[in-house]
Amino acid sequence: MTDQQSITRVLDAADKRRADRRQFLRSAGVAGLAVGGSSLLAACGSGNGNKAPTPTPTATGTPTPTPSPTTTYTDADFLNFALNLEYLEAQFYLHAAFGTGLDSSLTSGAGTAGGTNTAGAVTGGRQVTFTDPVVAQYAREIAADEREHVTFLRTQLASATIAQPPINIDGGATGAFTTAARAAGLVGSTGTFDPYASDENFLLAAFLFEDVGVTAYMGAIGYIANTVLREAAAGIHAAEAYHAGLIRSTLYAKGVATPSLITSAGQISNARDSLDGTTDDDQGIAEPNGAANIVPADTNSITFARTPAQVLNIAFLTASAATMGGFFPSGVNGTINKSGGA
Repeated sequence: MTDQQSITRVLDAADKRRADRRQFLRSAGVAGLAVGGSSLLAACGSGNGNKAPTPTPTATGTPTPTPSPTTTYTDADFLNFALNLEYLEAQFYLHAAFGTGLDSSLTSGAGTAGGTNTAGAVTGGRQVTFTDPVVAQYAREIAADEREHVTFLRTQLASATIAQPPINIDGGATGAFTTAARAAGLVGSTGTFDPYASDENFLLAAFLFEDVGVTAYMGAIGYIANTVLREAAAGIHAAEAYHAGLIRSTLYAKGVATPSLITSAGQISNARDSLDGTTDDDQGIAEPNGAANIVPADTNSITFARTPAQVLNIAFLTASAATMGGFFPSGVNGTINKSGGA
C-alpha cells in the first residue's frame, strides 16, 4: 500500500467518525434548541420588527450592537438572508467534494417569505479530482458543515423558510467564477476560471466565499434580537471562521512553493474590496514582506464586519445598487435582497 493510500484510508475513517459524532450530538441536544427556536421565530414573523419574546435561556453577556438598518427587519429576515448564502456555499462545496448538490428536500421553500417556494436551479458544479488527499478531506468536511448549516437554518425558520434562489457556480465563459476571476485579474478578459479543475483553483474559489461568509455573520449577529438565535448564529459564525482560517492557511502553505497562489489570493481580496465600498478592510493571505496573514484583523486583532448590502455587492459581483447578478443571477429570496452602492 502506498503512503497516499494509507493517508486516504485514515481520512475516510475520520469522515465516518465525524459523521457518527455529529449524528449523536444532533439527536442528543440540537433537537431541543430547534423546537424552541422554531416557535420563537413564529412569533418573530408577526410584524413586531426585531422584538421577540424573551427565551428561557439567558445570555451571559450583551454583544455590541451593530448600527440599526434603516428598515426594520425580523430575526427571520436575517436568518433567511444567511440561508441564501448557505445555499450557495453548500452547493459549491458539495459539488466539488462529492459531485452532487443539496437534496431537493433542502432547497424548496416552506412558506410565503420572499415569493416562490420552488427551488431555483443550480448552474455548473462538478466534482474536483483532488490530487492532495488532505485538501480533499478539507473539502468533504466543509461540505458537510455547509449542508448542516442549511438544515439547521431551515429547521429554525420552519414555515418562514425561503426557497433556494437560482445559483450560478459555473466555471465556464459565462460562469460567475469566471466573471469574478476576470474582475480580480486572475485571468484575462477572454479567459475562464474553472474552480473544479485543480486543488489550487478550488482553494482560490473557496477563499472567495469564506471570508465573505465570516464578515457577513459578523455584521448580522448584532441585529438578531432573540438570544437563542443570536447564540446559534454566533456558532455558525465561528464555524465559518474556522473554514476561512483553514482555507487561508492551506493557500499560504501551498503558496510558499507556488508564490502565484499568494498573489492570486491578494487579487481576490482587492476585488472584494473594490466591490463592497470605499474602505480598505479586506486582506490577502500574506503581508507585504511575505509573512503569513492568516487572520484578516485590525491592530487589535479584531476582524471586520460587512453589512448585508455589502455582502450582496460581492455576491452579485457589482459595486452598484442591484437586486441580482453574479452568483445569484435572479437575485436572492427574502426581504433583504439589495446590494449597496459603493
